[in-house]
Amino acid sequence: MAEVARRQKQRGPGREITRRDFLKKSGAAATLATAGLVAGSCVLAAKEPGTATGVKYAMVIDLDRCFGCRACMEACKVENNTPEGVFWMYVFRFEEGQYPNVRISYMPRPCMHCDNALCVKPCPVGARYKRADGLVATDWKRCIGCRYCQVACPYSVNYFNWVEPSKRQYLDWQASGATMRRVTNGAIPPYKNPDLDGVAKPERRSIAGGSHTKGVMGKCTFCVHRLEKGLLPACVANCPVDVYHFGNINDPESEVYKLVHSRPAWRLLEELGTRPSVYYIGGAPPTSELRQVEAVGWRKS
Repeated sequence: MAEVARRQKQRGPGREITRRDFLKKSGAAATLATAGLVAGSCVLAAKEPGTATGVKYAMVIDLDRCFGCRACMEACKVENNTPEGVFWMYVFRFEEGQYPNVRISYMPRPCMHCDNALCVKPCPVGARYKRADGLVATDWKRCIGCRYCQVACPYSVNYFNWVEPSKRQYLDWQASGATMRRVTNGAIPPYKNPDLDGVAKPERRSIAGGSHTKGVMGKCTFCVHRLEKGLLPACVANCPVDVYHFGNINDPESEVYKLVHSRPAWRLLEELGTRPSVYYIGGAPPTSELRQVEAVGWRKS
C-alpha cells in the first residue's frame, strides 16, 4: 500500500463542496469512461465510521480476493430483476501498462450508500432519502423522474427507466423450442421476484422494486428485502471467494468493523465529503492510468 499512501489535500468533513469543485471532480471521472471514478481516491487509516447508535450497515470489499468473475453482477440482476443492460452491481475490469508489462485488476462498485449522500439533497419530493440504518433509499412510488439524484451522484450508480421494463435478462424468455431448453437445461428462469413488491420497514415505503416501473430511478438497495429476512445481499451471498463482507459497522464484534480497523482501508471519492458506507481493503484506488476492458452493456440482437 506504500505506493498509494499519499493523501490528497483534505477538505475537512464539515466543508461543503462548491459547484466548481463538483464539476471538476465530475470531469476527472470522464478519464475512466463510464466508471464514474476519480484518480487518487483517499487512502485512510481505519477509524470510527460515526457516533450513531444502533445498526449502521456497511460493506467491505476485499480486492485482493476478487478475480473478476462477475458472479455478483449476475446475482444482483437475478435477485432485483433489473432491466436489460442495467447493473446495480458492476465489476470493473481494468488494465494498465504496456505489453508485455500489463497488469489486470478488478473493482466491484455497488451504490456507496453515503452518510453524506449528495443524491438526497436535490430530490424535490423526498423520494430519495437516508435511512437510520445507513441505507440510501428511493421511494419509487413517490419518484417523479426528475433525475436530479442521477446528476448529483459522483459514482454513476443511478439508472433511469426510460421505458416500461419488459425485458430483465440477457436471453429472451419468450423464446420457445430447443434453443431455450438447451441454454437453461430445461428450466425457465423466473421473470419477477415477488419480494420486490412489498414495502420496507420501518418507514413502510416502496424502495426495493423501482426497476419495475417506467419513469423512475433505480439503484442498489443492498437487497433491503433480503435484509428484512435476515439474509445477506445477493452479491455477498453468491460470491464464490468471499470478496464481500456485510454487517453492522457500529458493532465492534462485527466482521466489517474488525476488517476496517485491522487493515488499511480506503473509500472512493472520500475527498468529496460523501462518507461512503463501502470500504475497500487491498488493491489500490483507481487512477487515470487504468483502462477499462471487457465492459458489459446491452446484448446486441
